[in-house]
Amino acid sequence: MSRADLDKQPSAVAAMFDRVAHRYDVTNDVLALGQTRKWRRLVADAVGAAPGQRVLDIAAGTGTSSQAFADRGADVVACDFSLGMLQVGRRRLPRMPFVAGDAMRLPFADASFDAVTISFGLRNIHDPAAGLREMRRVTRPGGRLVVCEFSTPVFPAFRTVYEEYLVKALPAIARRVSSNSAAYEYLAESIAAWPDQAGLAEVIMAAGWQDVAWRNVSGGIVALHRGVA
Repeated sequence: MSRADLDKQPSAVAAMFDRVAHRYDVTNDVLALGQTRKWRRLVADAVGAAPGQRVLDIAAGTGTSSQAFADRGADVVACDFSLGMLQVGRRRLPRMPFVAGDAMRLPFADASFDAVTISFGLRNIHDPAAGLREMRRVTRPGGRLVVCEFSTPVFPAFRTVYEEYLVKALPAIARRVSSNSAAYEYLAESIAAWPDQAGLAEVIMAAGWQDVAWRNVSGGIVALHRGVA
């Protein structure tokens, strides 16, 4: 199933992630060449949640990203639309609060979080702009948004190598290490179609966030976008 087909069937995206849940974290570490821990640490630094502050981690999957906030004393809620991911997460992290939720219709009250973050999940929301507006709704005035997402390498030569990796190497590796290689073909297609750093900043600002800025990580393979409610 292609990305275009999945975009027409949001429930199919959730089902796709259900099927890869039990090997998701391991596969991601392999495909990201061991960079995922560094990226999670940088996201936690950018969110800067103090002990006792409430953090909503959207597209939290198995809760691996959420644990970084809990380790710093924040009250974190892990939210995902994949029931399979949540089931794996609850077994691994039984003390972590996991909530099933659609990012375009979050099951939380207005202004109920000090910070909202999403890592490598904004691309998977059927309408990213609607999701960003919903994130704004549940964030208190002055609260923070941090989006960690694949982006566009800043150096042309490196960009060419990266695009070759997405098209050829990533799907081939996924066929060896993943239980559902089609999910990672979708991943490669969705990254290639995603806006660059400035383009995503415009989408975030249009959703009502202020003081939007970004930081390139790993040469622009990943970008951290920040905003204030």
